[in-house]
Amino acid sequence: MNPSQSISVLDPRLNLPQSLAILGKPAQKAFIDFFTAQIRNANTRAAYFHNINRFLNWSEKKGIALPEIQAMHIALYIERLGTPREDGGSGFSIATVKQHLATLRVFGSFLVVRQILPSNPASDVRGPKHVVTTGKTPVLAGDEAKQLFASIDISRPAGLRDRAIIGVMVYTFARISAVCALDVPDYYQVGKKMMFRFKEKGGRHQEMPAHHTLIEYLEAYLRITNQEKGPLFRSIKKDRTGFNDKRLHRHEALAMVKRRCKAAGLGSQFTNHTFRATGITAYLKNDGQLEHAQYMAGHASPRTTRLYDRRSQEASLDEVERIILE
Repeated sequence: MNPSQSISVLDPRLNLPQSLAILGKPAQKAFIDFFTAQIRNANTRAAYFHNINRFLNWSEKKGIALPEIQAMHIALYIERLGTPREDGGSGFSIATVKQHLATLRVFGSFLVVRQILPSNPASDVRGPKHVVTTGKTPVLAGDEAKQLFASIDISRPAGLRDRAIIGVMVYTFARISAVCALDVPDYYQVGKKMMFRFKEKGGRHQEMPAHHTLIEYLEAYLRITNQEKGPLFRSIKKDRTGFNDKRLHRHEALAMVKRRCKAAGLGSQFTNHTFRATGITAYLKNDGQLEHAQYMAGHASPRTTRLYDRRSQEASLDEVERIILE
C-alpha cells in the first residue's frame, strides 16, 4: 500500500492490504470500521494507519497470512524496528517502537472482537523498556523567545499571523493541532477577559484566558483579516498580500516555525512543540505551580508536565560554564 494513502483513510476508494482483502468482506469491513468507528482523532488515525500497514506489508513479504500471525512474528517485527538498518540508517527510537506495538495490540484486539482472529497475537509481546525523565523537545530560553518575536516582520500580513500563532502556543501551552483548529468565535470576550476555547484530544474542550501580550498579538492580526467566522489562522495567498479561506495546516505551521527560528539566528531544530515547552518552563521558572501547569497544558498526569520543565537544564548550563581553562 502506498504510504500517501494514509491521508485518505476514510476514502471508500482506498485499496486494502492484500492480507485483508483475501480474507473477504468481514475482514475488509473490520479494517475500515477500525479507523472510522474506533478512532476519532485524525492524527492518531493517521499514525495507526501507517503503523498497521507497515506491519501488514512486512508480513506479506514474509509470506505470513494474517490468520497465521503469532506472538513470535510480532516479537520479531518489533525487534527489527529498533535494529539499525543494513543501509546504515538507525532503527526507530524506543518510544516509536512502543507506539507500533501498542497499535498492533489495539488492532489485534479489535479483530478478535470482530471474530477475524481467534486471539490477539500482540497481547503477550513485551516492548522495550522506556524510562523518560526529561523530554527531547528543544526549548527556547526566555531571551531567545523574545529574540524570535522581535525578528518577525509585522509590517506584512504573514508576520502578524505568525507572531500570533507562536504567541498562542507560548502563552496557552496549546498543541499546534488545537491552535490550527481554532475558529474566529473560539477567541471571545467574557467580561473584561479574552478567552480561548480549544478543541483538544479526545473531543475535550479546554478554555484558557488570554495573556495581555497575546491579546496584543491577536488584535493586531485580526485588524487586518476582518474575519467574523471560519478558521482563525489561514494560509497566506500566493502573492503574500493577504489570506485565503483555507485553514492553516500544522505542517505549514511547522515549516513556518523552522523558517522563523532560522531567520532569527536560532537554528532550525525547533518544532511547534518547542513553544509548549517554552511556555511551561517560563511559567514554572516564575514560581508557577506544577498542578496549574498540568491543567493549563491539558495533561492527565503531572509526570507528563514535568517532561516539559527544563529549569534543571538551565542550571546544568550554569555549572558547565564554570569550566574555565587558565
